[in-house]
Amino acid sequence: MSLNYLDFEFSDDTEGVSTFEAMASVGPSQIAAVQGEVAQVLGWAFDAFGGSKGAVSDGFDWDYDLQAQAEYTASENWQFDPAMGLILTSRQAPGAPRHTVTLSISGSEAFSQAFRERFHLG
Repeated sequence: MSLNYLDFEFSDDTEGVSTFEAMASVGPSQIAAVQGEVAQVLGWAFDAFGGSKGAVSDGFDWDYDLQAQAEYTASENWQFDPAMGLILTSRQAPGAPRHTVTLSISGSEAFSQAFRERFHLG
C-alpha cells in the first residue's frame, strides 16, 4: 500500500519503543483521501495487533494518538494613513479551511518491524 499524504518519520528509544509520526495539511478536497489513509493505517494496526493496543510502557505492543484541526484564514489589507500616523486594516471573509491531521503511533520492536514492512518504510 502506498501512502500519498502520510509521510512517517521514525524514531526509537533505548528501551526498544519505536515511534512513527506523520502530519498532513490539506484543503477540503483532499481531506477524504487523508481520512482514508489514516483509516487504512489504523485498520491494519487493529487487525494485526488489535488485542495488544495500549501503553507500550505497560507492556502492550502499540498505541496511537490522532489529532485534527481545521484552520480558517482571512486576508487583511493594511494601509498606512499618514495624516493619522496609523495603520488602517480591513479583513476579507475567511477562505476555505485548511485541515491539519497528526498521527503518532508507538510500538514494540515486533510492531515496528511489521509496520515498516507493511507500509514500505526504510
